[in-house]
Amino acid sequence: MYKILIIAGVMLLTACSAGSPQTLQENELSPAEIDEGWDLLFNGSNLDGWTLNTPGTWESKDGCIVLGKEMGMGSRGMIWTREEYDNFLLECEFKIEPECNSGIFFRVGDIESPVQTGFEMQIVDSFANPVTGPQATHSCGAFYDIVAPSHNMAKPAGEWNHARITCLNNVISISLNGDQVVSTVDLDLYTEPNQNIDGTANKFNLPLRDFPRSGRIGFQQHGGKVWFRNIKIKEL
Repeated sequence: MYKILIIAGVMLLTACSAGSPQTLQENELSPAEIDEGWDLLFNGSNLDGWTLNTPGTWESKDGCIVLGKEMGMGSRGMIWTREEYDNFLLECEFKIEPECNSGIFFRVGDIESPVQTGFEMQIVDSFANPVTGPQATHSCGAFYDIVAPSHNMAKPAGEWNHARITCLNNVISISLNGDQVVSTVDLDLYTEPNQNIDGTANKFNLPLRDFPRSGRIGFQQHGGKVWFRNIKIKEL
């Protein structure tokens, strides 16, 4: 009788184990994500597939892409994918130290002139320093200098945030920590240089409709330390 109970218990445990969901490691895709067409941009071990503007500024450490050498404001501490992407879903996690200023660049046509040839999702310590008014286009989750996030979803410095950027032809949207904070920005409506469609000024010397629709993805250092992990992309 006891043998039967033991065997039944083992069979039950085995069945439960077989049916339990897979526990993913950081920087790993699930079987479902692989089937859906997602690719990892960072393997968690090294910077294969990436290139740096300034050697030594970024490194792979503890499963993250992290700033290894701090540089001053206005410096070009950038790291870029070697490949170019046009239509895609991009997801990643990031965390920052207090007062950090960083960004996720995408569709950058010229990595020597990223601001004037590509777009940025702003990363900054908006939890500690909320930004309102005209400067809100520089707050965390903003479509930088173009559209402010609809609300402040930034987490405190030291906590992981989740970003999702969608690019589909002329339409851009951004989600931060599960909320869509920038909704369906139509680049084709931006027909004037240095001007947003609401009449506010921006720093872009070309109309946004004339920006490249394909380019590199990159992370910026612009003061303070930042970490990135679980960086993945699905081409559309």
